[in-house]
Amino acid sequence: MENIAMSEAVYDATVDVAIIGAGPSGAVAAALLRKRGRSVLVLERQHFPRFSIGESLLPQSMAYLEEAGMLQAVVEAGFQFKNGAHFVRRGESSAYDFRDKHSEGWGTTYQVERAAFDQILIGCAAKAGADVRFGHTVRAMKTGDTPELDVADEAGNAYRVHARFVLDASGFGRVLPRLLNLEAPTRMPVRSALFTHVLDRIPAGATDRDKIVIGVHPERSDVWFWMIPLARGRTSVGCVAQSAFLDVPEGERDATLRELIRSEPTIGALIGDAPFCMPARHIGGYAANVERLHGPGYALLGNAGEFLDPVFSSGVTIALRSAHLAVQVLESHLKGDTVDWTSGYDKPLRRGIDTFRAFVERWYTGELQDIIFHKEQSDSIRRMISAVLAGYAWDETNPFVAQPARRLDALHQVCAATAAK
Repeated sequence: MENIAMSEAVYDATVDVAIIGAGPSGAVAAALLRKRGRSVLVLERQHFPRFSIGESLLPQSMAYLEEAGMLQAVVEAGFQFKNGAHFVRRGESSAYDFRDKHSEGWGTTYQVERAAFDQILIGCAAKAGADVRFGHTVRAMKTGDTPELDVADEAGNAYRVHARFVLDASGFGRVLPRLLNLEAPTRMPVRSALFTHVLDRIPAGATDRDKIVIGVHPERSDVWFWMIPLARGRTSVGCVAQSAFLDVPEGERDATLRELIRSEPTIGALIGDAPFCMPARHIGGYAANVERLHGPGYALLGNAGEFLDPVFSSGVTIALRSAHLAVQVLESHLKGDTVDWTSGYDKPLRRGIDTFRAFVERWYTGELQDIIFHKEQSDSIRRMISAVLAGYAWDETNPFVAQPARRLDALHQVCAATAAK
């Protein structure tokens, strides 16, 4: 898909909603707002297509793509089909099929190359009538009932955007948290990821390409690997650990990642010496948080507000859920109704984030790993766990969503007692 062109001249703009960032949350929010007849301007600092991680979607995200009118474009793009997750640890194996789950809704999705996926989404938003400007950086914001953005293009041409509301969908760029000093401490330890794409050359039938593989380091349960089969014979592979474990000079990253891949028996056997498609990349300190997800004249979507950890691929699903919830509240706001962003957006979004958080924290302490690899798993409980892993972290008919920490802790005690017999 070609880049979306903007007009030759850059002018001040007055719109209903200005969106900072053209990633998944920004694109879906823009499309949903256009379906409601709102004027939308999307400001993106980078140029698309551009590389991004977060390649393994969760089935829950499909509902939001469908709501935004993007599903057909995604389905027809030829991405790798996904129906579950396969966990491996020191010879143990446990696979979850997301079609067999507690919650109603999609049980399948895709594993995507984000450069293509993100461009498809923002292309759909532009086709729906959103004004999308690439290479434009938001430099300042005036908050309030009539927010204003100071923007500059790559040539240094400055202009001002007047909006009735601003959505920050800038992801790891975290534009408004930086400009407005919104950052808050995160409860997650500082971790890093070292990753690349490979030409996998995996023989047909050697692995289930319809599932992400999550492997645990043979000696350290807090270090894990991902293997995400993509379309056209490529696979995304990476390692996540506390930052000091992956703190190597740039020139040693390829060798370090290769050695780590070989250390996990299942992934090592499948990937082995497969050639890297690009030098190993490093990203660190990605966990982030803010005190509030909204303020006078603005709201934060997706990673611009809070990012937990990549282990359960929750990032894109949280981003799309945030766009869905924010647009519902924003539409009432734009109609002149009195709205409560805390009860209508912040708290509902954080309920699902807190569900994922409980799972992520217990993955790293080992309790969730013990549950996942337990030999005698109840079918009903397994379906409840599968539903959360599939992204249904807001379905409070699931006991592991309604009380995630208490239920997981109790279940781990049962698993530990059974294993000790």
